[in-house]
Amino acid sequence: MPNSEAGTSSDATQAFEGEYQVFLSFRGPDTRYNFTDFLYHNLINAGVRVFRDEDELQEGKVIGENLLHAINNSILYIPIFSQNYASSKWCLRELALRVDNVSKSDDKKSIFPIFLDVEPEDVKLKTPLYNTAFLDHEKNFPNEVEDWRKSLKEVDEIKGWNVQKNQSTGRVDSGRQAAVKDQLSQIEESGEGKFDKKMAIGLISYGNRCHLKNM
Repeated sequence: MPNSEAGTSSDATQAFEGEYQVFLSFRGPDTRYNFTDFLYHNLINAGVRVFRDEDELQEGKVIGENLLHAINNSILYIPIFSQNYASSKWCLRELALRVDNVSKSDDKKSIFPIFLDVEPEDVKLKTPLYNTAFLDHEKNFPNEVEDWRKSLKEVDEIKGWNVQKNQSTGRVDSGRQAAVKDQLSQIEESGEGKFDKKMAIGLISYGNRCHLKNM
């Protein structure tokens, strides 16, 4: 599992100001200026406390104190799996930590994945898309790579959203809305770190309104 020492993130300096409801993680070059940006601001506008993490801003070899605090003090993790997600060691390290946190949380935390222009089979490492990156990781990070594989496979079993870049308008069918509501209701029923309905409104509003024309 990841360690903590040096490192930075776009919102890391705010991590100690209060518990985040959502930890939004993504591969910067793939999604920063379109999909992720819209989702982030939509949630913020709905009154949701969101930590937005960018892998490109990481430094050093371990997860920094502020970033670790944000991960540990967030309730819903939203990883955005994109074409180059698996090439980032930081994305994979943080994913492994979040999966571990969820497994130890007694259902007080949850993960809601978004598959952006990738298929579940890619994330399961059954196609070359992510497997190619893992060939390099095996050479450079032999002690971590097995945890990363397990984390990807665990997250892939969770219901999430599939979004294609060639969509002109993002729409969420009733099944996907139900998946969001399931995640939220599980957290609310846990009795700790409750979300109010702003969280659901923000996510569903995003699904009905997002524009992906420039992606």
